[in-house]
Amino acid sequence: MQTVGPVRSDERISSLDVIRGFALLGILLMNIVGFGLAYAYDDPTNAGGATGLNLWTWVTMHILAEGKMRCLFSMVFGAGVVLLTSRPNAAADVYYRRNLWLMAAGVLHAFLLWQGEVLYPYALCALALYPFRVMEAKWLAWIGVGMMVIIAGFNLGSALEMKKTIEEGKAALAVTGKLTEEQEEAKKKWEEVRKHAKPTPEEVEKTNKRWQGGIVDVVKVRAESVWRWHSMAYYHYYNLDLFSMMFLGMALFKWGVFSGTRSLRFYGVMAGVGYLIGLSLNSFTAYTRVVNHFDIVVNIYTTLTYDVGRLSIALAHVAVLILFVKGRVMRWLTGSLGAIGQMALTNYLTHSVVCSTIFCGYGFGLFGKLQRYELYYVVAGLWTFQMIILNPAVG
Repeated sequence: MQTVGPVRSDERISSLDVIRGFALLGILLMNIVGFGLAYAYDDPTNAGGATGLNLWTWVTMHILAEGKMRCLFSMVFGAGVVLLTSRPNAAADVYYRRNLWLMAAGVLHAFLLWQGEVLYPYALCALALYPFRVMEAKWLAWIGVGMMVIIAGFNLGSALEMKKTIEEGKAALAVTGKLTEEQEEAKKKWEEVRKHAKPTPEEVEKTNKRWQGGIVDVVKVRAESVWRWHSMAYYHYYNLDLFSMMFLGMALFKWGVFSGTRSLRFYGVMAGVGYLIGLSLNSFTAYTRVVNHFDIVVNIYTTLTYDVGRLSIALAHVAVLILFVKGRVMRWLTGSLGAIGQMALTNYLTHSVVCSTIFCGYGFGLFGKLQRYELYYVVAGLWTFQMIILNPAVG
């Protein structure tokens, strides 16, 4: 077993910055779909193309990126909580002021630039994390795992409820006579589900036109989505998604995983096991969705293994990155990722400014006009800009 001693403090910060930079760029792989297409994030049959290169693009992102980058960024955020509060003279008022400002920035960001932003929910979660900063790593990890189990239970319940809604709704639609009050309600619920999960081409085009409108029209349609997300209960399972990974990130940081203090063998095994589990699970769920033509209920059932699959891939990504840092491999890449990670907020907002300008009507108005694979030309351009022009010292 080859063991490497603790790395220098500057290298430890570097490793965390590299992971943060990688996660930040990776988040754009999935956010770009929301920026450019309607109703297509989980279901490519709705918009952007679902055959050939477009389908393979969805499959690749589903296996390697969807949820994995958010998972990774959430874990890094949790690690940052421990790092920030462990500094000399770190005070609770500084911590809470910082996150309240982040929350305010998130609200503005959501309404003005990107409805799928994470600053607001991250800051909201951070308000509850401070008391846990001194907890032992093993208990932080158990809390994170426990929340993953709860989320799986929510997903199972959602699948069962969705199946019931679809069956009762379709049965109501088949009635030729006067509907009962219960049947009217079932029909209404099914129509609401169908509208968001399986919209008609006309409904998709109507949404495209709204995003291609003027600034007032775009802010209005964005506000409808933001209001729905921001008004959810604090303990909603979407927030548990973030909480679970933040707790795991706090634990992993305390265990020295993110700082690169573990052995090369440790990270090698972590990468191998992570990819073995993650690639297997995510390939299976991708195949299941495709062969079932992205059936609504099937899509939800495949989320039962969602957290295990995404966490495995995310940890494998971490392991590979730290092996690069410790082995000083591709230093131009890790150096650039580290620089991006140090300017995470600036680079994250850059994504929103550029993409909203490209896709919204007050800019170039390309919303709904590109195929799924073509969206990644925008991603490639932004990555190049951020890695070279914004970071000339490492470009």
